[in-house]
Amino acid sequence: MSCTTDNNSKPKSMSRAKGWTAEVENLFRFQQAGYRDELEYIQVKQGASIDKWPETGFVKKLQRRDNTFYYYSRKRECQDHDVHKVKVYVH
Repeated sequence: MSCTTDNNSKPKSMSRAKGWTAEVENLFRFQQAGYRDELEYIQVKQGASIDKWPETGFVKKLQRRDNTFYYYSRKRECQDHDVHKVKVYVH
């Protein structure tokens, strides 16, 4: 059986974020916790659910690789001076 998406696939390309968006905010949170993006988090944590703030859709809590947790605010945490550090992957 063939599948068009491979959960173990590496990203095709990577670029740096140019400006803040909700997507960049969530990528910032995943990368701060040690993951490339939401896909890698789900793969590593075996399909663990991702808590998000209902008002904003921002990630609320992530489990790091060392099993400690990061808790995030419902407000923006990725400041303008950090935006260029966020890696945006294309799968």
